[in-house]
Amino acid sequence: MGKRLILVAVLALGVLLGIRATTPPAPLGSDAPPQDFAAGRAMADVRSIAARPHLAASAENAAVRAHIARRMQAMGMEVHETPFTAPPESAKRLAWWSGKDVPAPVLTNVIGVLPGKDRNLPAVLLMAHHDTVGGSPGAADDTAGVAALLETARAVRSGGQPARDLIVLITDGEELGLDGARHFFTSDPLRAHVGAVINVEARGGGGRTTLFETSADNGMAIARAARAIQRPAGSSLAVYIYKMLPNDTDLTETRDGPWTGYNFAMIGRPQLYHSPKATPDALDQGALQDMGAQVLDLTRELLRAELLSGKAADVVFFDVFGLGLLVYPAWVGWAMLAVAALALGLAARRGGGWRDGLAGAGRTLALIGLAALVLWAVNQISLGTGRPNYYDRLAAIPRLEVMALCGGLAAFLLTLGACKAKPAGLVGAALPLFLLGAVLQALAPTAAYIVVVPVMLVALALAAGEGLTGRVAALVLGAPVIGYMISMGHFVMQGVGPNLPMAAALPLALATLAALPLWEGLSARTARLAAAVLLVIAVGTALNVRLDPLADTVPAYSADK
Repeated sequence: MGKRLILVAVLALGVLLGIRATTPPAPLGSDAPPQDFAAGRAMADVRSIAARPHLAASAENAAVRAHIARRMQAMGMEVHETPFTAPPESAKRLAWWSGKDVPAPVLTNVIGVLPGKDRNLPAVLLMAHHDTVGGSPGAADDTAGVAALLETARAVRSGGQPARDLIVLITDGEELGLDGARHFFTSDPLRAHVGAVINVEARGGGGRTTLFETSADNGMAIARAARAIQRPAGSSLAVYIYKMLPNDTDLTETRDGPWTGYNFAMIGRPQLYHSPKATPDALDQGALQDMGAQVLDLTRELLRAELLSGKAADVVFFDVFGLGLLVYPAWVGWAMLAVAALALGLAARRGGGWRDGLAGAGRTLALIGLAALVLWAVNQISLGTGRPNYYDRLAAIPRLEVMALCGGLAAFLLTLGACKAKPAGLVGAALPLFLLGAVLQALAPTAAYIVVVPVMLVALALAAGEGLTGRVAALVLGAPVIGYMISMGHFVMQGVGPNLPMAAALPLALATLAALPLWEGLSARTARLAAAVLLVIAVGTALNVRLDPLADTVPAYSADK
């Protein structure tokens, strides 16, 4: 089988794996077995709660709280509501959204407790918030979370009385400033009964639900998640990056406490974030199924665990295309780098000299630099001259992904399109990424896997040689790298694409490294012509974003900003 045919197979398999990694499961209907989470059942709550915007301290929000309390009582939960006064800054934000100046609005948490067999054991707490921003019905943020937790509690109850208490905390004032969570974790006596917390959020209305934050020293916490969740999504890279960001959710209020914490969120369909278009019909039911199924799996594991608050050193973890979580101690990264170094040393002896190696390293650096420059340039074109509207940029993400894909492929063709590297050249191409992996392993060991694992796999493929064994190795080891980088590029663009599409240059370089052993090169003229066409598409897409009117999904309160 020729290299080009194998390359086509590698790319096709990589695309399929990337699609699987980024696509939520099909939703289950209301006729699903009672022990299963069913988005079809949860949607009944979504439609009732998200029928209209329900700001904190509003009459609409009071109706939502009453609905939640009735649902909890129907499941045999001990239900109570805890009112508290919003702080001044939250009152100002509420007045801005509502147009009513209420100096000291009263907010209210809704709490339901499903009694366990041993009520002295620390409880498992599930948390979401019931308030919305001004003008949005909030079907995703955070009605999907509320509905997911109510359906989770129902599924748990259908399996009989749990070993320990299950608490469902639906907070108020999250959008105002995490007020409900802060009140609970500083003032509510029930907080002393809590051992573990699962929070659910949404910054969009679709896509996979990912585990993006945990409590510190998460070794035991992640081990439980790996055992429990049947189709997981999440990574220690996301956990590491989230720590660097200024973002907050209700789980922020648990960081300084003794609780084991997990934070899940969906960020697909980003145009629906805080949007007036965030209606029940616009919500991706597959994403709701994904959120609820993962939370239910983990909740059941925690309810039967002997210990909830155990700590162990932070670990490396990431989902393998939703098939399971791969978990290992951070020091294993050094062992992987050692394997990669040995494999690259063996591959370097198969042909070419040091000049070929330097040329390969130079091409990789040129690819990363040119891709970052191109993505920065076309993004500047898409931004225009004024201050961009944050929510309008979220709505543009699908087009920004097309822009980034075309720009990145153009950079590849201009730097490596006509290249047919010798073994030493392939080793040289891997060296800058190997060195980057070593730096990351030293500075951020739980995040370094994103470079270390692909470099090791490609190095092993290179060490297998150029014969049939080598081609099989390139297929078996290269396709997962390309698939993972496709999904990573997608999540990068979903997360930071509107401001930092340049970050997609790293997944591009790693995917390129996996494809290079099979790349036989194009003519220089063909490579330049194809790159020119892709650049035209990238610039045209950027101009489309720039010249397009403000998206109708933008919240009214931000439309003039």
